[in-house]
Amino acid sequence: MARSGRSGGRASRVAARTAPVSDINPCPPGQIGGQYRPLNDHDLKRVIDTAFKILSDIGMSEVPDSFQTIALQKGAALNELGRLTFSRDLMEDIIDGAAKTFIYHGRDPKHDFELGGDRVYFGTGGAAVQTLDLQSGAYRPSTLADLADFTRLIDTLENVSWFTRCCVATDVPDIIDLDVNTAYALLRGTTKPVGTSFTIAETVDPIIDMFDVALGGEGKFAERPFCKAHISPVISPLRYGEDAVEVTQACIRRRVPINSIIAAQSGATAPAPLAGMLAMTTAETLAGLALVNLLEPGYPMIFSNWPLVIDLRTGAFCGGGGEISILNAASAQISNHLGLPSGVASSMADAKSVDAQMGSEKAMSAVAAGLAGANMVYESSGMMASLLGASFEAFIIDNEMLNHVHRMIRGIEVNDETLGFETILETVTGEGHFLGSNQTMGAMQRDYYYPDLANRDDPRTWEQKGKEDIWQTANQKALDILGQHHPDYLSSTADQKIRQSMNILL
Repeated sequence: MARSGRSGGRASRVAARTAPVSDINPCPPGQIGGQYRPLNDHDLKRVIDTAFKILSDIGMSEVPDSFQTIALQKGAALNELGRLTFSRDLMEDIIDGAAKTFIYHGRDPKHDFELGGDRVYFGTGGAAVQTLDLQSGAYRPSTLADLADFTRLIDTLENVSWFTRCCVATDVPDIIDLDVNTAYALLRGTTKPVGTSFTIAETVDPIIDMFDVALGGEGKFAERPFCKAHISPVISPLRYGEDAVEVTQACIRRRVPINSIIAAQSGATAPAPLAGMLAMTTAETLAGLALVNLLEPGYPMIFSNWPLVIDLRTGAFCGGGGEISILNAASAQISNHLGLPSGVASSMADAKSVDAQMGSEKAMSAVAAGLAGANMVYESSGMMASLLGASFEAFIIDNEMLNHVHRMIRGIEVNDETLGFETILETVTGEGHFLGSNQTMGAMQRDYYYPDLANRDDPRTWEQKGKEDIWQTANQKALDILGQHHPDYLSSTADQKIRQSMNILL
């Protein structure tokens, strides 16, 4: 039988295999998840049914008067305990009318992506009060300069699809200055979609005014809302938070997309059994959905149920582990079943250093959340020490980890070309190996991801190159990026105008 599909002799095959890999990423963000379903259909229904029953029979307390009046006018009720309740019919109507998809804009349209369905994107979150110093390797209080550095670092990381501020500038004590300068750092350092928190409703208008200036005029932000608000409108168990409700109302007025986050803790502010926790936190996230949609039906909102775990022996928050991984995966499954844009959390390593514990904790939770089909996976990069710390090196390593996770989510394509019966036949009756076939060369570029940080050398070669570990490699790469990448995405005119009206500290 004639042999075909060969690239020539051994030398040409080696040259082909060792040639630079193409710039085409075989596993970019936006892979389709949903393969992992921690709840079977029966159990999924029971959890959701219980969530509806919690809202209809137990209801919510501490409801601000401004929202309670609207809710009662639109079909909610007060029970004998004076708690605001939502019938299942009302909640199903709210879900039917809620936004199922919307575009999360970047200031640069190349970073836009659609939320909803089963496409998976990883980004950041957190409020770390400590930063792992690049030079000393020790934790110290996070600063505004750190936030600016983290922002321009992630501007270069392809798997961080958006940037929510990952640390709190502890050197900015004033609340309004803190909120404004946090938003300014995001504005200056990246054109990716961003997210921030508004501590009080009074900071919403000045920040959106600042965004309008950056975009070129009044109302421009509303045309391309590139920043979402992280709001926790419900305080577990089953109470509204007045300040957060006011922030929600202010954000809706200025067209800021809302990431409505429920972050209960097992055995403390939520039931310890995982099923009960899922039922109650789903009810609370639905209460957040009711808040937003009774104020304005169909308003862009991410349904972010983040069931968090504490160590019941010590009371310490556990960012890594099997329980929090499966809980967030199940949360994604529930959100997707309801047809709502979903947000969960992952990779919140309890490890304090860039080590094997960090890698195992981050990878297991990122894989679970991604394969479950969460639209937006928060905290997925850079977070350490159970969310108390952020690390530049971890951002670099996590970015590479997420390429592997996206590859797993992508799965295995089965078709005539990938099955390759004819290639198998030609090989076993010919040269006896697949190294030089056109099929192998094509798959090399199309199907395989080649890491930059993870070392695949043999031990002797690794020793000859200096025995560098992944922390050292990531540390140097972070230093290189921060030494070379100095974006300033604000025009001098816009920057001057912002500084004239606000106390900008950078």
